[in-house]
Amino acid sequence: MTARHEHGIRIKEGRITLDGILGLPADPCGVVVFAHGSGSGRLSPRNNFVANHLQQAGLATLLLDLLTEEEADDRRKVFDIDLLADRLLLAKSWVETEQRTRGLSSGYFGASTGAGAALQAAAREPANIKAIVSRGGRPDLAEPYLPSVTAPTLLIVGGHDEPVIEMNQTAYDFLTCEKKLIIIPGATHLFEEPGTLEQVAEQAGKWLRQYLI
Repeated sequence: MTARHEHGIRIKEGRITLDGILGLPADPCGVVVFAHGSGSGRLSPRNNFVANHLQQAGLATLLLDLLTEEEADDRRKVFDIDLLADRLLLAKSWVETEQRTRGLSSGYFGASTGAGAALQAAAREPANIKAIVSRGGRPDLAEPYLPSVTAPTLLIVGGHDEPVIEMNQTAYDFLTCEKKLIIIPGATHLFEEPGTLEQVAEQAGKWLRQYLI
């Protein structure tokens, strides 16, 4: 088991303060910034599960509340993909200047609406973003930006998540970068079925390590 440590961090810009958790293996070979969806945040059990797997694979992780507590109570903010992408770019800037992570290749892991934000952010500022993974994501929310995404992108969807499968298949056609769509049999939107989230973590780890190292 890889030795690793988690550190509470805060990213500040103007009057905005975002809380996060920086997970560091002993000698990280890259850093993955998580984009949560639907009002979720740094304490999301599913994203923490995936982050722990990535840390075991030698990747640093940043789980960040992209919205303040007040903003998270506003449903319009939860689905404001432009705002979420802005916050992701703020996080990207932080990991690029933070002593513990600067110099590392970066990637995004987006869930639900967070996937749309990750893809938009990657299209707007592609420098040093080496890979993207979407879990049960809404890449369709970033449709105007999809042809501009250059980072290799993995879309993972549950086999029983029919509406989201269709959204991902449509988004897949808009992507011109290296790409892959994986459908996890028997999984619903939140990958709550036994073994399905483990499959997500395994596939995400393979994809991110392939491009971040």
